[in-house]
Amino acid sequence: MRIFGLAIYVIATVSATAQSVSTQMGARQLAMGNSSAALTDEWSLFNNAAGLSKQKQLTGTFAFEATPSLPGANRLAASFLLPTSHFTGGIGFFRFGDAVYNEQLVTIAAAHQLGITSLGLKANYIQYRAEGFGTHSAISIDFGGITEITKMISVAAYITNLTQSSLTSSTGERIPTRLVVGVGLKLSEKVFVNSEIEKEVDFPISWRTGIEYDIYKSIFVRTGYSLNPSALHFGLGTKKKKIIIDYALRYHSALGVSHQASASYLLSTLLAK
Repeated sequence: MRIFGLAIYVIATVSATAQSVSTQMGARQLAMGNSSAALTDEWSLFNNAAGLSKQKQLTGTFAFEATPSLPGANRLAASFLLPTSHFTGGIGFFRFGDAVYNEQLVTIAAAHQLGITSLGLKANYIQYRAEGFGTHSAISIDFGGITEITKMISVAAYITNLTQSSLTSSTGERIPTRLVVGVGLKLSEKVFVNSEIEKEVDFPISWRTGIEYDIYKSIFVRTGYSLNPSALHFGLGTKKKKIIIDYALRYHSALGVSHQASASYLLSTLLAK
């Protein structure tokens, strides 16, 4: 019954496949409809790696997501970002599930700015484990880019599992390959809109969009909507000196409410100089 419940969670929250839960993390992007392609924040390591090029501080992050209706579907992630004079690198860990079924990912990424375009490359080690079915793993490569057309408009795209890697098992089953294309609009100093579409070979197009509003001195209100799967999103966030704290809520008709909280600590700019 627990595995059946986890399968429902994966199908309801990911347009990719019933084998892989989304590794997108960060309460900011979740609050904005789970749209992240054009975001350039510290959570780009788990989303579009190209966004890391804008990070110029040593940063540590942690996020946790819970769905009360399905305790075995908790997700967590942590990362460390290391900027240098030429690129920004990062290493992160992600886990979904419990002792009955779980997915784990270790990812390493690097991003570099070339004129108006940022490029990011990411290598992932993914492991799946189900009680009674053993453990299977795969290595995959992701690639992404973000181009600032103007100060107000950015276009972005990234692809997961560019190598079309398969699980290390006799089935040879491939892990998901997804193409995401999005646009970011900075309508003013206080308002940012992000929208994107996602396509995976065997599934319909998924659409996600969100808006962020700085209501008062780096206190943010966010909301968004996603289609396929359909869900409503809402969140709050704040940035004070070296600490960034965000919270997001997602409502899905089948799963009810999910909550995610994320925190980032900005350590130093020493290596970015």
